Amino acid sequence: MLTNLLIGLALSMDAFAVSVSASICTAVIPGRIALRAALFFGFFQFAMPVLGWLLGGAFRQLIQAYDHWIAFALLAFVGGKMIWEGLRVRNPAYCPDPDDEKSHGIMKLDTLFVLAVATSIDALAVGLSYSMLGSPIMTAAVTIGVITFVTCAMGIQFGRRLKSILEEWAEILGGSVLVLIGLKIAVEHLIKQI
Repeated sequence: MLTNLLIGLALSMDAFAVSVSASICTAVIPGRIALRAALFFGFFQFAMPVLGWLLGGAFRQLIQAYDHWIAFALLAFVGGKMIWEGLRVRNPAYCPDPDDEKSHGIMKLDTLFVLAVATSIDALAVGLSYSMLGSPIMTAAVTIGVITFVTCAMGIQFGRRLKSILEEWAEILGGSVLVLIGLKIAVEHLIKQI
């Protein structure tokens, strides 16, 4: 059980950082949107190990060579878009409507989906590892999903508090954090290959 808790905490850190960034960069986050975001990250962190376990060793060879590039590309794309939006918001002619769904920034469904997939690719690899070891996955997957849900909910609250401090630089900073997380994932995998 302790192993599952530690794996869950380790896997949830990228999603936590993305949640903080998302919260900082979003104009308004109603409670339902915050809950939706935490559920997205938690669900994908639960589902990906199960998928990896089901696919077993055959899929491991295919994704292992490219998983870091996929995660990097997704995070760099979303982060770059946030930086662009942040620079645009600094334009005095731009004034978003806080009641508009578009003002929810990276908390929108399509963007949340991309971020949840990008931050859960490592969880897919964990599921593949459990499969190769012949270990059951359900307890580990539920633990990982619940821990991610809780850490993301905390990350959103933390980001809300940081937003008031960072104000106009929030979206640029948040986008930069996403790009850096993507770079971190790519560099870690490149170092492992050396």
